Amino acid sequence: MRRARSLWLCAYGLFSAGAAADSGKLNDRALTLFTSAGDQWGTAAALGLRATLALIRGDLDGLGRDGRRSAALFREVGDRWGELQTVSPLAALAEIKGEYEHAADRQHEGLRMARELGLAAEVSARLSGLGRLALLARDWDRARDLHEQARRSAAEQGYKYGEIHAEMGLALGARRSGDLDAAEAHLRRLRDGYADVSSLAGDHLVLAELGFVAELRGDADRAEAHHLRGLEVARTLGEPRALALSLEGLAGAVALRGTGPAAGCAALLLGAADAARRSVGAPLPPAERTDVDRATHVARTTLGGAAFARAFDRGTQHVLARQRT
Repeated sequence: MRRARSLWLCAYGLFSAGAAADSGKLNDRALTLFTSAGDQWGTAAALGLRATLALIRGDLDGLGRDGRRSAALFREVGDRWGELQTVSPLAALAEIKGEYEHAADRQHEGLRMARELGLAAEVSARLSGLGRLALLARDWDRARDLHEQARRSAAEQGYKYGEIHAEMGLALGARRSGDLDAAEAHLRRLRDGYADVSSLAGDHLVLAELGFVAELRGDADRAEAHHLRGLEVARTLGEPRALALSLEGLAGAVALRGTGPAAGCAALLLGAADAARRSVGAPLPPAERTDVDRATHVARTTLGGAAFARAFDRGTQHVLARQRT
């Protein structure tokens, strides 16, 4: 099993370095060897990594299938560290599905395991996960406190990715609670202070949030510029939910123009975004619809209900047609 474990370790390292495609190829080879040999721990490890890679690709079915099986196998062999590795992807899946209570249960259990094992970086990650859930519940004070705890813990360990996740949580909370100056300060710190360890997914989210900040300030030009740059990144990522976020941002920016054609374009973009999310079984849950509902209200008010519905449907059909070809 040395070869299988070597392949898995290389795959894990490549994933940590941001080389997801190469990681996936090596991990699949390792999984085949582990499965053939009946190596339960190795199978669990490879499935856990495959679940995380599925999250990046937007393959939610694969994420759920592999993540749950990995967690079950790790429990059977009594490996708490391994089980802890499945918390983040499975909690993310529950959050995407709007199953916030289930997501919180996983995060709390992960936090307990991380503290028992003395894994400070994992403690930071789980605090950020709980902070994100508090944010979705609109508990701004609790969200801020949890993300601040996560940031301090990550900084003490020199865990830059943990600092990034916590800082993004602070940015999200600031914007959604109406503190646009604080949100922009956090986002600029992320953009300028962590360029050496940034990822495409992280860059995309920063651009999206800067776009929403500009939109909320009424600056359509700046909002469009940020979201168009984000759209380019989303196309490179090839992840439907990232594409949808950029389309939703563009819809809000375009709707600010206040004209009939602009409103029609916004409705079409919203329809395309909705179809992209539904294509991977991840329509926006109510707690995450604020930006979409704002753009929808402006476009529908300008166009009228019937015209808005027709334009929205054209956007939906455009995405479905592209998926069939």
